[in-house]
Amino acid sequence: MAIVERGEFKGNKMIILKRNAEDKYPFQFGLSKARLILESLEDIKKFVEENPKPEV
Repeated sequence: MAIVERGEFKGNKMIILKRNAEDKYPFQFGLSKARLILESLEDIKKFVEENPKPEV
Protein backbone atom coordinates (compact mmCIF):
# COMPACT_ATOMS: atom_id res chain seq x y z
CA MET A 1 0.00 0.00 0.00
CA ALA A 2 1.28 3.44 -0.89
CA ILE A 3 2.32 6.01 1.69
CA VAL A 4 0.58 9.36 1.21
CA GLU A 5 2.07 12.55 2.59
CA ARG A 6 1.42 16.24 2.14
CA GLY A 7 4.01 18.92 1.63
CA GLU A 8 4.79 22.25 0.03
CA PHE A 9 6.95 23.45 -2.82
CA LYS A 10 7.55 27.16 -3.25
CA GLY A 11 4.45 27.89 -1.17
CA ASN A 12 2.19 25.52 -3.15
CA LYS A 13 0.53 22.52 -1.50
CA MET A 14 1.67 19.14 -2.79
CA ILE A 15 0.60 15.53 -2.36
CA ILE A 16 3.40 12.98 -2.21
CA LEU A 17 2.92 9.29 -3.02
CA LYS A 18 5.60 6.80 -1.99
CA ARG A 19 5.82 3.07 -2.70
CA ASN A 20 7.40 2.58 0.76
CA ALA A 21 9.10 4.63 3.48
CA GLU A 22 12.49 4.37 1.71
CA ASP A 23 11.23 5.42 -1.75
CA LYS A 24 13.96 7.66 -3.22
CA TYR A 25 11.78 8.96 -6.06
CA PRO A 26 8.27 9.69 -4.79
CA PHE A 27 5.49 10.80 -7.14
CA GLN A 28 4.44 14.30 -6.18
CA PHE A 29 2.09 16.83 -7.69
CA GLY A 30 0.05 19.89 -6.86
CA LEU A 31 -3.60 20.82 -6.98
CA SER A 32 -3.72 21.60 -10.71
CA LYS A 33 -2.35 18.18 -11.69
CA ALA A 34 -4.51 16.49 -9.03
CA ARG A 35 -7.60 17.95 -10.72
CA LEU A 36 -6.35 16.77 -14.12
CA ILE A 37 -5.80 13.26 -12.74
CA LEU A 38 -9.34 13.18 -11.32
CA GLU A 39 -10.78 14.31 -14.66
CA SER A 40 -8.84 11.52 -16.39
CA LEU A 41 -9.27 8.77 -13.81
CA GLU A 42 -11.33 6.44 -16.02
CA ASP A 43 -8.75 6.67 -18.81
CA ILE A 44 -5.94 5.99 -16.32
CA LYS A 45 -7.79 2.91 -15.00
CA LYS A 46 -8.30 1.65 -18.56
CA PHE A 47 -4.60 2.19 -19.35
CA VAL A 48 -3.58 0.12 -16.30
CA GLU A 49 -6.03 -2.66 -17.20
CA GLU A 50 -4.74 -2.80 -20.79
CA ASN A 51 -1.12 -3.02 -19.61
CA PRO A 52 -0.91 -5.59 -16.84
CA LYS A 53 2.20 -5.81 -14.71
CA PRO A 54 4.52 -8.52 -16.05
CA GLU A 55 5.03 -11.47 -13.70
CA VAL A 56 8.52 -11.76 -12.27
